[in-house]
Amino acid sequence: MNDLPELIFASNNAHKLKEIKALLPPGIRLLSLAEAQINTAMDEPFATLEDNALAKARQIKLLSGKDCFAEDSGLETEALNHEPGVFSARYAGEPTNDKANMDKLLLRLGNHSNRKARFRTVIALIWNNGEHLFEGICEGEIAMAPAGSGGFGYDPVFIPKGFTQSFAQMTAAEKNQISHRAKATAKLLAFLHNVMP
Repeated sequence: MNDLPELIFASNNAHKLKEIKALLPPGIRLLSLAEAQINTAMDEPFATLEDNALAKARQIKLLSGKDCFAEDSGLETEALNHEPGVFSARYAGEPTNDKANMDKLLLRLGNHSNRKARFRTVIALIWNNGEHLFEGICEGEIAMAPAGSGGFGYDPVFIPKGFTQSFAQMTAAEKNQISHRAKATAKLLAFLHNVMP
């Protein structure tokens, strides 16, 4: 199979870029917004992950004319009516702050016995002017307190189902085996391999 073409990833989030680059085979060249010389803020004005991911991908396609993909991710907590969801990054307000977000989540949950939660990622790909969505979900629960120094966002308080460690206590390789982003990216890659000659 020929090498896959360059794809623009509509993000300036260094953590997300690092995670997704680690999941891609060597034949794919992933371009960040900076590498594609696109210097624009990516808006996330909508109420769903799907709509936000599509909006970002459409914005980059319009600016670059190139195939691209964008993603939006959120943590959904069952006992809090799926908060923070689409507002995960700015749950505690602007400017975004991971610790403040975690503190607010733990305060809202308190000692609630239902700690069920899930991370969800939606990737929107624009390929040959067609739009495609890929979803990845990682089920788990919210810990009583943060643990670990790896990862980012809510990783220190999220314990994936079947594990006793938080995402932040795992190595990047361990997390990439089970994470929501890894699952969505696997679906994206499977699609790309299927459509390539």
